[in-house]
Amino acid sequence: MVVQGVWACALCLSGKYGDLLDYVVTAVLIFYILTIGGIFILRRKQPDAERPYKAFGYPVLPALYMIIAAAIILDLLLLKSDTTLWGVAIILTGIPVYFLWKRKI
Repeated sequence: MVVQGVWACALCLSGKYGDLLDYVVTAVLIFYILTIGGIFILRRKQPDAERPYKAFGYPVLPALYMIIAAAIILDLLLLKSDTTLWGVAIILTGIPVYFLWKRKI
């Protein structure tokens, strides 16, 4: 988080707001896809669980959102790979950090 914060500050000070947006949009869409995918997993694993909030248009709209978000990510990877790949790399560095942190606690 600290490295991401320092990098975001450097991008803001450099005036390259478009690059910062590319990093953030890619990361946000990846996590949105994972979150919405959780709806499908929970509905399959716990079909009888109480649902205080209903997913509007389930299963069509959540699936459509995931497809469109994935298409946007692919488009960014193809057209702006120089910034998008760095954003994905920063996210991927969090995986080993998570497991190391989890092992310590």
